[in-house]
Amino acid sequence: MKRMRIGVLTGGGDCAGLNPAIKWVVKSALDERLAGERGIQFEVFGIRDGWSGLIHADPQNPDIKGYVVPLDQDIVRTWDRYGGTMLGTSRTNPYNPKNDQSKLVLENIKRLALDAIIAIGGDDTLSVAQKLSEAGVNIIGIPKTIDKDLPETDYTLGFETALNVIIEEVDRLRTTAGSHKRIFVVETMGREAGWLALEGGEAAGAFIILIPEFDFSIEKVNQLVTEGRRAGNRYDIIIVSEGAKPQGAVEFVKDETMDSFGHKCLGGIGEFVAAEIEHGTGLECRTVVLSHLQRGGAPGAFDRRMGRYFGIAAVDLIVAGQFGRMVCFKHGNITACPLSEIVGKPHLVDVRTDYDADRYNGRRTILGGKLECTEPTLAKSID
Repeated sequence: MKRMRIGVLTGGGDCAGLNPAIKWVVKSALDERLAGERGIQFEVFGIRDGWSGLIHADPQNPDIKGYVVPLDQDIVRTWDRYGGTMLGTSRTNPYNPKNDQSKLVLENIKRLALDAIIAIGGDDTLSVAQKLSEAGVNIIGIPKTIDKDLPETDYTLGFETALNVIIEEVDRLRTTAGSHKRIFVVETMGREAGWLALEGGEAAGAFIILIPEFDFSIEKVNQLVTEGRRAGNRYDIIIVSEGAKPQGAVEFVKDETMDSFGHKCLGGIGEFVAAEIEHGTGLECRTVVLSHLQRGGAPGAFDRRMGRYFGIAAVDLIVAGQFGRMVCFKHGNITACPLSEIVGKPHLVDVRTDYDADRYNGRRTILGGKLECTEPTLAKSID
């Protein structure tokens, strides 16, 4: 029987859904019944701290256990119940032009005799995976990001649980907002993609939603708030994505320094919007930045299920020898696409179909002109 060694790692920001995916990579790979059908006997090794683990995972390193750990079904049995990642993660970029360590990663993969790597992450993690694939590494990607900004897949691990956090926090804010007739501006993550703010705002019933894909007018925001008060609103919840920006401005940043993938740390737009509303309307306004709360907590049912499906599908791709691909969820089916179609092609909110640019909120028509009237109009029926 053929033997194969799989390495699995998680990179980038932590989120719910990572541990379920790891668990089901292990359970699927080590399934004794499937081993006979496949004709493959797998071993699975967890790589700690993302790509950083493979930089330090020289088998001659006396601290190798701190970077590579054998995984079996008993070890991962309960992992799907927990958020974050039991393997640890990092934002390490082996191809960082300031300190390129990609050759060391390639050498350590050979030294560890890993026949395949499963990388669970977002655009940054998968961009490294793509480069390693081009260098000859057998690699499979699993999509993970609360931003849901990867193309070719309708879902990325962590998104649904992050939405639930937004809903829970907004529900709590409503009690004090209503008591004090306040406006609360809630800043979410998302970077240049507005999915978290948009779908979180829709689910939470936010009055206004501001996203990176559509630059807003603060005068229009104040107008909408004023109109809402006149219509009887006692308080308002405004959701703003960290990458949103007013017309004629650039995104707000907390820190000008960049990480190894060239990203600045965004933040501060919530405070700006709150101050401008209070100045422009005279209404009391407060800011809440959800920040890393959105990443935390146990995975919800959907992330547990999708982690399971993605983990199993990743092993299926290895068995089929279809490397250089990412597992996808598209049109209700689990499928796969080349990593080359993922990297550097962010999936953003389509303002034309998913956003109401007049109300600064979610769309108010879904089927629109797709429906044909099959019943007579009221006027005709009266005739």
